[in-house]
Amino acid sequence: MIDLRATTHAQHREVGHDHWINSEIDETAFADARLARRVRVLLGQLAQAPGQGIALVCQDWANTKAAYRFLSNERVSEADILAGHFKATQERIAASSAGPILMLHDTTEFSWKRESYQDIGMLGTTNSGCDAQGRVRHHTVCGLLMHSSLAVTCEGLPLGLAAIKFWSRSKFKGTAALKRSINPTRVPIEQKESMCWLDNVRQSSAMFEQPARCVHIGDRGSDIYELFCQAHDVGTHFIFRTCADRLAGDGTHTVETYMQHIRCKGLHKIQVRDSQGHTRCAVLELRYCRVRLLPPRAKQKRYPAMTLTVLQATEREAPCDAEPIDWKLITNVPVRSRAEAIEKLDWYAMRWKIETFHKILKSGCHAEDSRLRTAQRLTNLIALFCILSWRIFWL
Repeated sequence: MIDLRATTHAQHREVGHDHWINSEIDETAFADARLARRVRVLLGQLAQAPGQGIALVCQDWANTKAAYRFLSNERVSEADILAGHFKATQERIAASSAGPILMLHDTTEFSWKRESYQDIGMLGTTNSGCDAQGRVRHHTVCGLLMHSSLAVTCEGLPLGLAAIKFWSRSKFKGTAALKRSINPTRVPIEQKESMCWLDNVRQSSAMFEQPARCVHIGDRGSDIYELFCQAHDVGTHFIFRTCADRLAGDGTHTVETYMQHIRCKGLHKIQVRDSQGHTRCAVLELRYCRVRLLPPRAKQKRYPAMTLTVLQATEREAPCDAEPIDWKLITNVPVRSRAEAIEKLDWYAMRWKIETFHKILKSGCHAEDSRLRTAQRLTNLIALFCILSWRIFWL
């Protein structure tokens, strides 16, 4: 006897399952309708068992072979796979309640063990210890880098990805490598890995009918003067943590010396948790003021000076066994009171959401466990995992 209630329940579950996948896939982005059908099937299979291998989720050889053919198809790219998700993110942003949307940016690395790194790319070299003669050995770390931009509400609800960029250091050399031969501030931003920040800010801001509604959030890697100018040009807002002591005012002093003369304008208590999971109460001193920032000396003819707000939160009387909190944020969002300063700190604290997204991507979907052997196949697979990781995070 057939249990009609169980059958009906399974049908409803399947309809709901297909519904969210259909909304994240854009069939028109693919060169062939069969590719669109395959990506929908493959995403559904991966969603049934996150973290499992392709062979296991496909369950039979025909589906497994079809999945590998899809991932290696030269007519398929990560941009095609993510096009529908970007559109769905834009719709969720438009449907969200009036108010700022936080765009969280960060870069993460994916590493794999391979005999040769040429087909994928390299992240860099690492110390492998010493040989029998005491000589230091180095080996190349094989992998890719991904810069992602995640849209969240001020309450922390993830609305979806707005931009993704993959690259490999077999094509790009980072700032550390540039320092060996030239002053990095003299190198055009277009020749640096940091260009990914500008590209993603431009792409993610384009999702808004009113770019001023978006507030881009970044850690110390976002302390790029060209990025400040890029955000100004597209008419959007930002809160970036600074690591460089930039020239300020008339160029005779820096931001650090300027902020030393700003009095404390309020206190703010927060709960801090260390790496062992222990929590403590920290009291932050808040300082903020408008500062005229100057571009690096080598780029002052190309970029204008900007008047921005510097918001500094430093911990008062930190424990001896703990590193004191010292956040110095640069923003073009107005900060005129203690309440507004605390609000901007809370927005910046949301940046950790993108770390959680990357954790789901690596620890939940096990993106670094893949045995695929080319960059194209891996980026296509990671693009699927990005959609699935967002869905898990949403739930």
